[in-house]
Amino acid sequence: MFKDRQDAGRHLAEAFKHYAGEDVLVLAIPRGGIPVAIEVAGRLDAALSVLVSRKLPLPDDPEAGFGAIAEDGSVYVAPWAAHLLDSDTIDWIMREQRDEIHRRIAVLRRGKPLPDLKGKSVLLVDDGIAAGSTMRASIQCCRNLGAHRVVVGAPVTSADVRSALAELVDEIAVLETPMWFRAVAQAYQVWHDVSDQEAVKALDVWERSRVRKRMSLQAHVTGQLHEAKS
Repeated sequence: MFKDRQDAGRHLAEAFKHYAGEDVLVLAIPRGGIPVAIEVAGRLDAALSVLVSRKLPLPDDPEAGFGAIAEDGSVYVAPWAAHLLDSDTIDWIMREQRDEIHRRIAVLRRGKPLPDLKGKSVLLVDDGIAAGSTMRASIQCCRNLGAHRVVVGAPVTSADVRSALAELVDEIAVLETPMWFRAVAQAYQVWHDVSDQEAVKALDVWERSRVRKRMSLQAHVTGQLHEAKS
């Protein structure tokens, strides 16, 4: 078991250490994926942003989903959904989730657009993958926006979901595939739903640390130039 999302992120970063120093973009799937992605991006010295995707919940069982939609409009709907839900219901649920996507972009990215993905290597990171619908929509979003290489990382999922997603991406890293996988939370000693406030605070701390690092590097380079001139 992982102690918490930060601990899981540190372990996941080890699986991606071959990307250290390369021009990669880490995209967190909010909100639970944000603490994990911050650890990965920090250890790879990579850029970080948030890609917003939302599960399409069943009307009578919101914890279960029949698909997902990403912020660019990419949609994944499970093949069996058409036998259970009519098209009007599916459209209504999609509209609701689009509204929530817009709200999360405004809160978590301060309304800023995604970084340009064209030609980039993108690491999609979540705290775990349940059915895989949200990750499927996120993968399609990255492909649609021109990512050159799409990589998925998660601390835990089922073996079946891992195999299905592996066919859609260039690389996948999953640390644990329990034989009796029931939920993402089972892999964590400490588990709670990440709030908007917690996510925003973590992203703000990350951004401030990046600014300090850039300023320190700039000061170091400036100092070396002065020494060389003298």
